[in-house]
Amino acid sequence: MTIFLILAPYGVFATLMLVTSATVSLLCATLICLAVIAFDIARGRSIKILGVGSVIVFTAVGFYLTFVDATASGIAVKIAVDAGILLVSLTSILIGQPFARQYALEQVDAETAKLPGFITVNYLITGAWTAATLLMLIGNLAVLYVPALPLWTGLLIAFAARNAAVGFTRWYPQYRAAKDGAPPAGALPSS
Repeated sequence: MTIFLILAPYGVFATLMLVTSATVSLLCATLICLAVIAFDIARGRSIKILGVGSVIVFTAVGFYLTFVDATASGIAVKIAVDAGILLVSLTSILIGQPFARQYALEQVDAETAKLPGFITVNYLITGAWTAATLLMLIGNLAVLYVPALPLWTGLLIAFAARNAAVGFTRWYPQYRAAKDGAPPAGALPSS
């Protein structure tokens, strides 16, 4: 359920970009991000760097489209969103607060959170998502600058990158637990 809530705004944004305007897509993604934040608050959970960063990115791109350049192409909007989310992810790593750690702290006991490998696991998981975002950005840039590429190329790259990050997020904590003999330091379990 956690991964679904995290990915919902991006899935809605990407799907709506296929059938409606970029402004509507961004608005819906922003509203879903805000709903996820409200859900976390209602359940007594922390406000997440990724959630707030996503609201800022979707809102900023939406304001740009509304007040500066309403003629930006759909692919340019996707590139702007990918670049913004990449910036949020990299910033979380650079400030020493990998965004995956916030989710992990809500899923594991205090003893597990104190294990030396716990922060490493969360840096690696955040890194996997950062790499996936970078691949999505590169895929969209390729579609923009290589006109011979079909539009679905960017979607295929995004789907593959996202699925690889989800798979790594589920696999790596279990691998570390088996390797280290410690309780799993899972960052984003599916439950």
